Amino acid sequence: MRSKNRVRKQRRGEIRGKLGKIMKCICSGEQSGALDEMVPSSESLATKDYLQTASSSRGGEFEKKLDTGNIEEAESSLRESGCLNYEEARALLGRYEYQKGNIEAALHVFEGIDITAVTPKIKLTLARRGERHRRHSRSYATQPMSIHAASLLLEAVFLKAKSLQGLGRFKEAAESCKVILDIVESSLPEGLPENFGADCKLQETLIKAVELLPELWKLADSPNEAILSYRRALLYPWNLDAASIAKIQKDFAIILLYSGGEASPPNLRSQMDRSFVPRNNIEEAILLFMILLRKVSLKRIEWDPSILDHLSFALSVAGDLQALANQVEELLPGIILRKDRYHTLALCYYGAGEDLVALNLLRKLLGHSEDPKCVPALLMASKICGENANLAEEGIRFAWKACESLDGGCYQLESIANFLLGVSLSAHSKSAVADSERVTRECEAVQALETAGRMTRMSDPNILYHLSLENADQRKLDAALYYAKRLLKLEGGSNIKGWLLLARILSAQKRFMDAETVINAALDQTGKWDQGELLRTKAKLQIAQGLLKSAIDTYTQLLAVLQIQSKSFVSGKKLLKRSRTQAKSLELEVWHDLAYVYISLSQWRDAEICLSKSEVICYYSADRCHATGILYEGKGLYKAALKAFIYALDIDPTHVPSLVSTSVGLRQLGNQSHAVVRSLLTNALRLDRMNHSAWYNLGLFYKAKDTASSSLEAAECFETAAFLEETAPVEPFRLPVPG
Repeated sequence: MRSKNRVRKQRRGEIRGKLGKIMKCICSGEQSGALDEMVPSSESLATKDYLQTASSSRGGEFEKKLDTGNIEEAESSLRESGCLNYEEARALLGRYEYQKGNIEAALHVFEGIDITAVTPKIKLTLARRGERHRRHSRSYATQPMSIHAASLLLEAVFLKAKSLQGLGRFKEAAESCKVILDIVESSLPEGLPENFGADCKLQETLIKAVELLPELWKLADSPNEAILSYRRALLYPWNLDAASIAKIQKDFAIILLYSGGEASPPNLRSQMDRSFVPRNNIEEAILLFMILLRKVSLKRIEWDPSILDHLSFALSVAGDLQALANQVEELLPGIILRKDRYHTLALCYYGAGEDLVALNLLRKLLGHSEDPKCVPALLMASKICGENANLAEEGIRFAWKACESLDGGCYQLESIANFLLGVSLSAHSKSAVADSERVTRECEAVQALETAGRMTRMSDPNILYHLSLENADQRKLDAALYYAKRLLKLEGGSNIKGWLLLARILSAQKRFMDAETVINAALDQTGKWDQGELLRTKAKLQIAQGLLKSAIDTYTQLLAVLQIQSKSFVSGKKLLKRSRTQAKSLELEVWHDLAYVYISLSQWRDAEICLSKSEVICYYSADRCHATGILYEGKGLYKAALKAFIYALDIDPTHVPSLVSTSVGLRQLGNQSHAVVRSLLTNALRLDRMNHSAWYNLGLFYKAKDTASSSLEAAECFETAAFLEETAPVEPFRLPVPG
């Protein structure tokens, strides 16, 4: 046993001696006997040339301690082949130079390796090694070179790519790195067997090359090549560990999401039937992030918060926040904090149009057991409540609590809290029963909005918009016009809401031509698909000026835009459900508007066609039933008109125009008590205190009673109706809340 160890040590010493001679010879340029044995003389001249250009001054350094890894790699190659050829020697020296940080010298050495000449030998070596692994055979067929030599040469190609990267030659680096993958993939088309190259650095080199190649293409500003490299890394079985695969998947998804270009979809030949194949970059990125989240849930990889951040952005762009909510709900407990889960889910459901679900989640988050002073949650809850008059009082409480929690700590957030407080107070004033309460809430709303405006130095467009809107609702038209103009200047006309509000304020001042000029300017700056509300307001302005034929032309133009939109929806374009609902709602309103225009022109047949078009879109529509009743009134069919108005109230008991028209019909026919008529009109005013028609008809009701007190009440009603009619816009100041 001792004799065997002595022989092994003696042979190891001989190998180290040979290696030392080779290294000294390469660095000094001397044609020693050892080098002549192992490297052909013609190649030795190349080595000598390298010495003269790069390393003559450093020959003494190699007499010092050599890198242990280099020696062991060379020893393995010498054991299997009996010698170290020229390419292997250069690979070894190049690695040594690279490890010392001599990038340019290392690159000079690597460029002396003719990788094209040795590629067939490397491929054959890898193929035979792979065959042996697949058959679980221990037989050693003749190989043109050892697996260690092949590993050494492939590592040299990899280090050459790293050297080129260090010198900023990214495209050359990528092409060099790609050579490694091409060699391995063509040698082993079925993939790397398990534990392939475990006894040398081959597997380690492959993993590094697979991860490096797409990064090099990105640095070379070749995103399409980078995407192809990522797909190649994920589709070919490289024997990568779970962490490496996850890193590649994440980096790939990020470049798909943010690269700005559109890559061709993957061509998955092995795709299973009915499996999902992404059609574009965003879908492919979403798929990858979902796979990563599933791996986190299965505890195959560590949790990475950025995965959820990127997925949130991707699904927001795709308009599928419901899917994001599902992903968050599937995360195992403990991965994210419960309060963060509630907040994220609330954002998802709010974005998906599920406002009440979002509010309930925020209520849980703001409970005593969680975080009752969470300012972002308080602000979001107040925002949701402020958009619903029935929840406005709760919104006021949330906003006040946010102000108390901030306590002057952040004036930006405090300005938002005051803004949301003003919005909730305004919404609450609409449902106030007593006039005194309504006036108080309206004043408080304006004060809160003005406070928010002062804190932001009137630089927040949302605050300016609501200041203008609140003043317009209160018929303070000069103040409303001031804020609307300031808003338009601040935004540079980039927001349709600002143009619409300005035009409607001008229409309330009966400046119809100025309002139409504003709308025309907005149309010039707006894309076709966003012109719907602008065109409708323009048509209403033309009707107010008596230009009915022009209004019909404008409505026709609007219907053409809506038709193109609907075809795009059908063809599969991914848009938010809320956008599709808005488009249908606008089309419905346009048909009703056209019906009213034709009724005013006594063109009954055209009006009926418009109403039939509306019926196809939505059969149960209170607006359509009301328009039908007006059509019957125009024809003198008052009983049929009354039935249509009553049917509209069956569909929607809060439909204000039908409440007013029903009271008028009952009063004309005289077959109902005064109490019913009065109840209908007071209900209409409770829902819309700015409805001048309701005030006027309530005045007629009191006048018909012919008493001193009723005459006074009638006069007050007529006065209010006259004021409201004089300041009524062609369209409500507030845009309809999308459903």
